[in-house]
Amino acid sequence: MILFLVALLSFYVAWNLGANDVANAMGTSVGSKAVTLRQALVIAGTLEFTGAVLFGHEVSETLATKIFNPALFISQPEVLLVGMVSVLLAGGAWLQIATSQGLPVSSSHAIVGAIAGFSACAIGWEAIDWASIGKITFAWVITPIVSGAIASAFYSQVRHWILTQPDPLKQLDEWIPWLSVALISIFGVIVLPTVSHPIYTLLTQHWGLQLPARDLPLGLGAIASVCLTFYGWRQLAKSKVQSQKSKVVPTPDSPVRGGFEPRFIDGSRESFAKPAPTTPDSLVEKQLARFQLLSACFVAFAHGSNDVGNAIAPLAAVSYIIRTGSVPVDSIAIPLWILVLGGAGIVAGLAVWGKKVIATIGEGIIPLQPSGGFCAELATATTILLASRLGLPVSTSHALVGGVVGVGLVRNWKTIQFQTVRGIAAAWIITVPISAVLGASIFAIARLIFL
Repeated sequence: MILFLVALLSFYVAWNLGANDVANAMGTSVGSKAVTLRQALVIAGTLEFTGAVLFGHEVSETLATKIFNPALFISQPEVLLVGMVSVLLAGGAWLQIATSQGLPVSSSHAIVGAIAGFSACAIGWEAIDWASIGKITFAWVITPIVSGAIASAFYSQVRHWILTQPDPLKQLDEWIPWLSVALISIFGVIVLPTVSHPIYTLLTQHWGLQLPARDLPLGLGAIASVCLTFYGWRQLAKSKVQSQKSKVVPTPDSPVRGGFEPRFIDGSRESFAKPAPTTPDSLVEKQLARFQLLSACFVAFAHGSNDVGNAIAPLAAVSYIIRTGSVPVDSIAIPLWILVLGGAGIVAGLAVWGKKVIATIGEGIIPLQPSGGFCAELATATTILLASRLGLPVSTSHALVGGVVGVGLVRNWKTIQFQTVRGIAAAWIITVPISAVLGASIFAIARLIFL
């Protein structure tokens, strides 16, 4: 019964995490009109769940055993159990408050702050692993800087070599292979070795093929890059043909506007409004919107792999205590059902409450076009996936906001809504102390009742 109740709390935290943090993954795509809100919810939900199940265990292990000193709780595992329940309540409550205000706060901040608060209340300041806290805090600070720098560098190149050229369509045609390689490389270097491992095992152990360990992921990445390149070329050529067909010509068969009614060459009718002319710049942005959607998918996958730990780490610790009667000291194995529970909660929260934060990220910082959104998301995916592989619970909010601001600095710093940025930064700063106070307060009350 205790485990069931704690699982419900974890689902509640994952729900709030989905409503707040997951909106980061698709906010720029919705803001630049690359996808609709409904499409964004479906895509993000699927990839968040997949990332959580496949890669969510590493950050979960860090949060479950590294923020506090578990050795101090060996003689009283029941205290740690109540403390983890307090962490879930505190983190979930603050995330729900922030989401209701449309603020993209960090679930990592909320959970780490709550763990530190309960630990200090239960044992004292010595219960907190300050070395781990320092490393994680450094990652939080450096995340928006790194992501912003990557986004600025990448967008400046896209702008110089494609957007500002006399013939941007020709330049994009030449750059599609490089953009494809960049996308697949960033995603594949970190993810493909793990994803391809079952195939490698099948080929080497069951079929007897002798392959170097790195050849299979490199080969899969190369194939994916080539396929994406040809797909990009095909879509660009199709867009050019459609733009020619959609030119409006007058036909004298309808007495509208002096005897002429706008009609498309391909035969479809347009009532009174003449469509906006298709320009080379709009075709370039349309093509980059496809790359942006793919980069948004990578961000969603990266977020699921990193941030699901914020919801399920306390549940993993409680499950371990109930199952073994002891405290996890060095490491902890995350059961598959816990990863699935966290992924499901993220998807549910995104579907129900994700709209507000999507609007803040996608429209409240700078007016985004697909080219800028693509660069911001690529920088975010790079930063978060690397952090996930290192086991660092960094903030997707930090990474994406830093990426969007980085794009704005290159394009025109005057377009940045600094008031929105200041509000987001203030929410980041107060999240840790508020969560710590909530975690300590809830634990103090629970200790009086249950211990």
